Amino acid sequence: MVINRRILTLDEFTIQQMRAFPHATGELASLLRDIGLAAKRVNVEVNKAGLVDILGDAGAVNVQGEDVKKLDVYANNQFMGVLKHGISCAGIGSEELDDFIAFDDPVSNNSKYVCLFDPLDGSGNIDVNVSIGTIFSVYRRVSPLGTPAVREDFLQAGIHQVAAGYIVYGSSTMLVYATRRGVNGFTLDPSIGEFSLSHPDIKCPDFGKIYSVNHGNFFQYEKSVQDYIQQCQKKNKDTGGPYTQRYIGSMVSDLHRNLIKGGIFMYPATIDKPKGKLRLLYECNPFAFILEVAGGKATNGKQRVLDIVPTELHQRSPLFIGSKGMMEELETYLKA
Repeated sequence: MVINRRILTLDEFTIQQMRAFPHATGELASLLRDIGLAAKRVNVEVNKAGLVDILGDAGAVNVQGEDVKKLDVYANNQFMGVLKHGISCAGIGSEELDDFIAFDDPVSNNSKYVCLFDPLDGSGNIDVNVSIGTIFSVYRRVSPLGTPAVREDFLQAGIHQVAAGYIVYGSSTMLVYATRRGVNGFTLDPSIGEFSLSHPDIKCPDFGKIYSVNHGNFFQYEKSVQDYIQQCQKKNKDTGGPYTQRYIGSMVSDLHRNLIKGGIFMYPATIDKPKGKLRLLYECNPFAFILEVAGGKATNGKQRVLDIVPTELHQRSPLFIGSKGMMEELETYLKA
């Protein structure tokens, strides 16, 4: 068998990146490898979900008031367990947990980072075999090293993220993560059980042909949003419209596609949910960081998402995110 050594694994890539910084401790690289390990474990269960008793509801409701799926619980336990037993994470916050958890032991208390994640985004689609995913973000803690993590470590504006990423469990399993140096994608090679670099230095096109929104809520949106959606459907010589509407209902899948191909994703506030539905810390901030590093933009309709200072762990927010040119086009409607 001929091995292509031009293809870097996730471990090799993070080590190579670390070499560019002589004073790097390697903690972030270790944390990303831990996340990759948990993702591989979740991927195994996702792929065989139809064969075991892991589909459907777990009979509980999470702090968001949503029914918890059995695979959500499994994914949450995997990511929490791997990070707790690693050496690079002081604590975690999760969509599935009522409150943050500080890993109060000597090694964890000396770790520089905390991690927030949505262990299984789009889990409502598990039972019908639609692509789902995991979303994560990493912050440098603000509390003193040597002490347990505190709430303030997690309630930081998104601009302070050190890294953010997602895993999409689809026809192939991909891990995409961003640091301020760029966005890179790794595809899981089942023959060796490793994530291998497949999408180096991802850049989001300034324009695309796709807009993603739940049309079922059209009459619940503000008029400015309705006007933009109608504009997306019209012939437009400047933007190349009409655009194509694509909405999976799994945020990871929708935004992964739009990141690669160009497009705009909208989850506006509605009459029923004036504060929006998506979680700021677990969904909006990570993707806003990724898209901005890749050249895109993200706003809640009034301000840049990454500038919002959260006041609670499970805070919700509207979200408009995507290609820079399409976002600027949208903003003319929102400002009007």
